[in-house]
Amino acid sequence: MRCPYCGHPEDKVLESRTLIGGESIRRRRECTACGYRFTSFERIDEKPFMVVKQDGRRQPFDRAKLEKGIERALEKRPVSTSMVEQISNDIEDMAIKYGREEREISTSQLGELVLEKLYTIDKVAYVRFASVYRHFETVEEFITEVRNITKRGDKK
Repeated sequence: MRCPYCGHPEDKVLESRTLIGGESIRRRRECTACGYRFTSFERIDEKPFMVVKQDGRRQPFDRAKLEKGIERALEKRPVSTSMVEQISNDIEDMAIKYGREEREISTSQLGELVLEKLYTIDKVAYVRFASVYRHFETVEEFITEVRNITKRGDKK
C-alpha cells in the first residue's frame, strides 16, 4: 500500500483487527521509508443481489418489499410477526441460493417461492398473494385456485 505521506510503495503491518463481526479488517501500517503510521480498512465488495422484472429491468433485491407483500397476504391471519420475519428470511435464503451464480432472480421465480412458502403456512394468505401475483380478474379464477388447493390437500 502506498504511503499517504511520502508516496513510498512499501509498508509493514503493525496490527490487524477484525471489525463488524468479521465483515472488515482494520490494519495499522507503518511506511518503511519515512516511518509515517496510517490506518487502512479491508472489506468484501460484493455485487448486489438483483431482481429481474418482467420487462427486463433489473433492480436490487429489496427485503422490505418482500416483507410488505407477505404481511399484506397474512393480514388479520393467525400468524405472528416473528413468523413473518422467519418466512421472509427463508424466502430470501432460497432466492439467493436459487440465483447464486448469476446473482439475480426473476420476479416470477421469486413469486413462486413466496407462493410455495405461504401454501405451507396459511392457505388463505396463499390465495390472497396468488390473486395479486397472478392478476386474478374474475371470481372464477379465485374459485379455480381454491379448488386446486382442495385437490392438492386430498393428495397428501
